[in-house]
Amino acid sequence: MDDNFEIATFANGCFWCSEAIFKRLKGVKSVLPGYSGGIVKNPSYEQVCTGKTGYAESIQIEFDPKVIPFERILDVFWHTHDPTTLNRQGNDVGTQYRSAIFYHNQKQKEIAETSKKELEKERIYKDSIVTEITPFSNFYAAEDYHKNYYDNNQDAPYCNFIINPKVSKLLLKYGNDVKEEYQ
Repeated sequence: MDDNFEIATFANGCFWCSEAIFKRLKGVKSVLPGYSGGIVKNPSYEQVCTGKTGYAESIQIEFDPKVIPFERILDVFWHTHDPTTLNRQGNDVGTQYRSAIFYHNQKQKEIAETSKKELEKERIYKDSIVTEITPFSNFYAAEDYHKNYYDNNQDAPYCNFIINPKVSKLLLKYGNDVKEEYQ
């Protein structure tokens, strides 16, 4: 990793959706879908789907904080999924779809906790935020067929009905933060 870049790891539902959103942001060098927060070494997608490994479908983001600070990445995180539903995002149900911030250092922890408190105070969501803020412990990259899923399968029904609206929301709310090639 380049010294000018930092790492953020999030779980916010299906990693196909999350990867499609975050890779479009200026200052993001890479987004890798995978699994974080579990107990099995090098889990497979099939193992994670059982809900017995403790893993969440996650993304690991490499970003330049001079271009897009962690606070802005968190803002996108909070507003592009429902952080009030426990172990579910839309029709995706199970602990592997939980909402989580896996912080890499004390500064990320403090920023995440502060942003969660501010969001709760603003009462944007009628229900309480259930997103876990927990120390990063591990991340395993997903199988190759999960990488760049949205960009490689835009005609697939899941992409049309689930991911397209999230990407549209990103463009509407964060258009100035979106890389030119995705506008």
